[in-house]
Amino acid sequence: MVANTRIKLKSEDRQAELIQAALRLAAQRSPAEITTGDLALVIGITQGGVFKHFESKEAIWLAVLDWVRQSLMEQLEQAAQARQDNALQALRAVFLAHIGFVEQFPGVPRLVFQELQHAKPTPLKGRVQQLMADYRTLVTQLLDHAREERLLAKDVDLPSAAVLFMGAVQGLVMQSLVTGNLHGLARQGKAVFKLYEAGLLPNPKT
Repeated sequence: MVANTRIKLKSEDRQAELIQAALRLAAQRSPAEITTGDLALVIGITQGGVFKHFESKEAIWLAVLDWVRQSLMEQLEQAAQARQDNALQALRAVFLAHIGFVEQFPGVPRLVFQELQHAKPTPLKGRVQQLMADYRTLVTQLLDHAREERLLAKDVDLPSAAVLFMGAVQGLVMQSLVTGNLHGLARQGKAVFKLYEAGLLPNPKT
């Protein structure tokens, strides 16, 4: 009965299963080592069944990155909108929301870092670059709002501040991947953002 029910799943449902299976496996090992046979085994179908829903392994990873882009940006935008007191609070919420996303889906940074290592353009690298461009736009907008609210020092360079914001998150994530330990990432994130924020604030009047 269970097997028959699974066979009757709609194609979009099976695609969603394969996307989540790819993310789970990427949390355990390099995405480059994951085969369509591995994905088939995780969700209980044949390897040939995988190709009924995706034409190639690259198509699966493209779908994974599309899902990541949509899901991550939705969470970050929701986090920013939930903090209406000022733009710096919104930035902090975005920072911590990104860390929370990584804790939930640790396979994502493995995939992102892997694709960015390619020297030449690839469809997968292009998807990652689109994600990063969306991310940079959101952070820059919040920094611009913070400047309008006179929360930043006058000499803060917004493009550089956006790069530093993204680099701080990536550095925390990379450190966790190297150590193989995501525990404490949220606590470290709060401390790192506090240091980041201190570099943006106006110097106190003496």
